[in-house]
Amino acid sequence: MIDIQNISFSYAGQKTKVFNNFSLQLTENNIYGLLGKNGTGKSTLLYLVSGLLRPSHGTVKVDGVESMLRRPEMLEELFIVPEEFDLPNMTLEKYVSINQPFYPRFSREVLQNCLNDFELPASLSLQSLSMGQKKKVFMSFALAAGTRLLLMDEPTNGLDIPSKVQFRRVVANNMTDDRTLIISTHQVHDVESLLDHILILSNERLLLDASVADICEQYNFEYRTPGAPVDDVLYSEPSVQGNAVITRRTADMPETPLNLELLFNAVTLGKVNGSIGNQGKTNQ
Repeated sequence: MIDIQNISFSYAGQKTKVFNNFSLQLTENNIYGLLGKNGTGKSTLLYLVSGLLRPSHGTVKVDGVESMLRRPEMLEELFIVPEEFDLPNMTLEKYVSINQPFYPRFSREVLQNCLNDFELPASLSLQSLSMGQKKKVFMSFALAAGTRLLLMDEPTNGLDIPSKVQFRRVVANNMTDDRTLIISTHQVHDVESLLDHILILSNERLLLDASVADICEQYNFEYRTPGAPVDDVLYSEPSVQGNAVITRRTADMPETPLNLELLFNAVTLGKVNGSIGNQGKTNQ
């Protein structure tokens, strides 16, 4: 669905390239977690995919069409929720009536269901909302748009704890088999349970490109008490429950839930070097 081939990109006035000869392929019917430290290009990658930014070299294609062309047939199948945005001074009903025609599969039923899950009324003024409420409304519209590709940049920033629970429920209830969602975030615990596939970026490189199923098949995530054996431990860090550790999983071990924060730290520090899917692909 998304084919990124050998792209280079830097912002005007900056010598350092955000991406240099970077490649990545993403398929449909997945929820991708796009992770990385601040400044590693997560948001930039979303804008390149949506065609709002253009690479200086290489190509970004969505369903075989270069995204920078911003063709109507691509735009009606793509929606991006940026980290920061403004909504116009109008009612939600007016906003929907203006923007709904751009999305052939827009569903008012989905919109209403999302608003219900977020505990928001359908009749409201966009300018009277808090930032957290604006995010809920905009994400509700994004899901109701029915696009095959949905991009979200730090969607849980500005949401309180109950709202983050609502967010996970809303996304889980409104994903369809033909839809692909890419969530760029550094709040890994907020989205951990939603993800099918993990991407970790660092300094123009793709450190990890693997499905959650492959990761959990090859690695165990557990807690061990201080003084417990560590001969098989690939990476560990202290926690209130003891030491959080990653070990290589053997055939006789039960599968454990993914600890995404632990995995992220291990991968970025180079402590987990085993082959997981396409892990280690440098894209340079």
